[in-house]
Amino acid sequence: MSDQDEAGAGADAPDSGHARDDRGDGGGRGDRADARDRGGDRGDRGGRGDRNDRNDRSDRNDRGDRGDRGDRDGERGDGSGEQPREPNVFAAADRGPLAGGDTGGAATARRALRTWASGAGDRHTSVQGDGTFFEGNQFFSVYGFGDASRFVRGPVPPETLAHLAQVYCEIAGYQRMKERLRDSRVLVLCGEPGSGRKATALALLDEVTGGKVFRLDPRHGVDEITGEALQEGGGHLMELLTEDVRGEGESRARSGPGDGAGGARRPAARLSELHLDRFGELLRSRDAYGIVLVESGEPADRLLRGRYGMYCAPPPADEVLRRHLRERLRGEPAEALGAARALAARPDVVRALGLEELRPREAARLADHLARHWRGEMTDDQLLAECAGFVAAQAREWFAGADRPGVLPEALPALNAGAFRIAVAVFDGSAYSLAAEAAELLAWELAVTLDPEQAPGRRLFGAHAEHRPMRARAVLEDGELDLGPAKVPVRAVRFRGEALAAAVLGEIWHGYHNVRGPVARWLRALCDDPRAEVWVRASVAAGVLCSWDWIHGFRELIVPLAVTDAPVTRLAAATALAESARDPRIRPAVASVLKDWAVSDDPTLVGTALLAHGFVLAAGDVPGSLDALARVVRTCEPTDGDVLAPASFSVTRLLASGEPEPVLRRLHQWLEDGRINLANLVHLAVIGALGTRTTHLWGLREVPELDEHAARPLLVALLATRPALAPVLARLLRHTLATARSGEAALEALGGLLRRAAKDPEALGHVCAFLPRLAVERRDRDRLRGLLNELVRDRDRPLDRSAARRMWDAVTEGANR
Repeated sequence: MSDQDEAGAGADAPDSGHARDDRGDGGGRGDRADARDRGGDRGDRGGRGDRNDRNDRSDRNDRGDRGDRGDRDGERGDGSGEQPREPNVFAAADRGPLAGGDTGGAATARRALRTWASGAGDRHTSVQGDGTFFEGNQFFSVYGFGDASRFVRGPVPPETLAHLAQVYCEIAGYQRMKERLRDSRVLVLCGEPGSGRKATALALLDEVTGGKVFRLDPRHGVDEITGEALQEGGGHLMELLTEDVRGEGESRARSGPGDGAGGARRPAARLSELHLDRFGELLRSRDAYGIVLVESGEPADRLLRGRYGMYCAPPPADEVLRRHLRERLRGEPAEALGAARALAARPDVVRALGLEELRPREAARLADHLARHWRGEMTDDQLLAECAGFVAAQAREWFAGADRPGVLPEALPALNAGAFRIAVAVFDGSAYSLAAEAAELLAWELAVTLDPEQAPGRRLFGAHAEHRPMRARAVLEDGELDLGPAKVPVRAVRFRGEALAAAVLGEIWHGYHNVRGPVARWLRALCDDPRAEVWVRASVAAGVLCSWDWIHGFRELIVPLAVTDAPVTRLAAATALAESARDPRIRPAVASVLKDWAVSDDPTLVGTALLAHGFVLAAGDVPGSLDALARVVRTCEPTDGDVLAPASFSVTRLLASGEPEPVLRRLHQWLEDGRINLANLVHLAVIGALGTRTTHLWGLREVPELDEHAARPLLVALLATRPALAPVLARLLRHTLATARSGEAALEALGGLLRRAAKDPEALGHVCAFLPRLAVERRDRDRLRGLLNELVRDRDRPLDRSAARRMWDAVTEGANR
């Protein structure tokens, strides 16, 4: 029958099932011509291996491929005329490196990469002998307080109050706060350090007392204040430490060497309204006023529900900056203020700050830098360097002395807060539930490191989810979690500043060596989690840490993951290795490790090395990655799934790396090479492109052109974004379909692709434009028509008939080319 007659007869084939069986071609002229057409089918025209292949399902689609050189090379004759059946490396061709599980969605990986895009700022900290360090114009105490037996009261200098009057920005609720202070004599202001609580308290006390403002000793609780400690007619400011406002059961259980220099301080009582009532009566008796500052958290939440507590919201950062600039540029030309504010909004300055909104204390520091820049006292580079130090200062403040006094359970609240900040750094932008659970696991690691003999436990009703993010300068918002095939809504948590994640991880990794052990154990445990949204985040973070200190991170993070039997941890190790190779200084070390692992006798190390080369970064470019993969595959057995499975997945991932052209050229070269192990690698990679969603092939480099095709198979994504590659892709797929050992798996994967395309109009258009390139020979068309008939007649999942008709017509079109 001619091609023209065949096209006419096939018009109703999806309904009638007139699929031509390849056995009609036998071993005659059509097979020989087709064998000559395929680059890898040179040599043997009618080998006996084909008779054994007839027992396989591939006889329906691939019986004409009797001359594949790879089959000839793989024969092992024993003199009996029978060929032993070799392991079928294509039996699990549709299974990824996680033994059937998926590698997660590309959006998860992209978010993880964006988290670490901003490096930690330079560290300019001088630590003094008494444990106090100076950062900007703020002092932070790290160690104990010394003798706590004396109660100290100190006046606020008049010049401080005068300066505050010039720059203070009245916050929402200020007048109501003033009324409550006058009525009750005592007020509790709740908020985060640096949010303007202290400035608001000083402004209130200054206004109601006419400038008679005093600070009270922070070493003592509210219940310890006596009338003698209060100034007649004065205003009193007291900033309570975290341990002074803990709930019942959280006060110090035992004392030890770490309880501060004096060691005489008694456990602080829980701050309650009873204590505040007593404090108010003492103040009233002295015609005085008092404000207590409490950090946001569970105690603040409890006090806010009482008579004395009020939330102190930060004032608008722009207005605070304007007021401080106006004060610092007093006497300068009129245009100075506008120029300084424009400089603050310059993109490079905003990027250097790395914070969404400055707190009042930070706005004041920035105003000082901008004023100095205007006067020529600071260059652009110096300004950017100072701005980059803002997030470093925040991270340093969070962790300096966080485990004081060095014993549980008193240190546990601070450890919990620190663990949550580190967890948000790793899971920035991900589900709050994941970050919260990871924080609990890390808090346990930190606690047992601090006190191995005491089980820390977990509080069940501690900090509320609405308040806990504030301790990490984070926010809860609605988001999406990319699971690969689908995206699900989540309650996400993220830092309010892109540079905070790197600053937090950099601070604990570089600044506190003893924290490295628990953090490394924690990350390894997360990398063993089968959920991609967990292990991907943890492995990328581990890679960042290794790039910061390779000699330590490689042994503590990567090696323990690479030698396990769990596929997910080996892929996590490969991801961490590739991410660490992003740093050009570390790349040679990574390349050396992968070279050694590639020739190792341990198959887990070999597989990890192969997976790492799928990310491009380790070798530096795509050709280098392909060379590394080929070196290992050339030495393996043609049916060695331990090598071919990870190698083929990496090749498929390289196809999705944004540079498919060199990959496709190399695949053709491997077929022409004639070695069966390389040919098998090609066929497996092609099958992977047919059946793997693009989102599962995420890399560590941005490929924005593939984003809108994330849920589609990679082959469809390439056809949509690189239509010029269609002829090359078609030749590779035809070869894979026509090869006996890979044909069945390839045809099954193609059937899955057609099913997906039938439900996706855009993908269907790309597939129908591609099918004629697969239907060059009559046996190609028969194979495709047989597949379409099988899909249409599937009793459980019949293919849509209208989509099948379009595909059938596209196959027929191939006869007219």
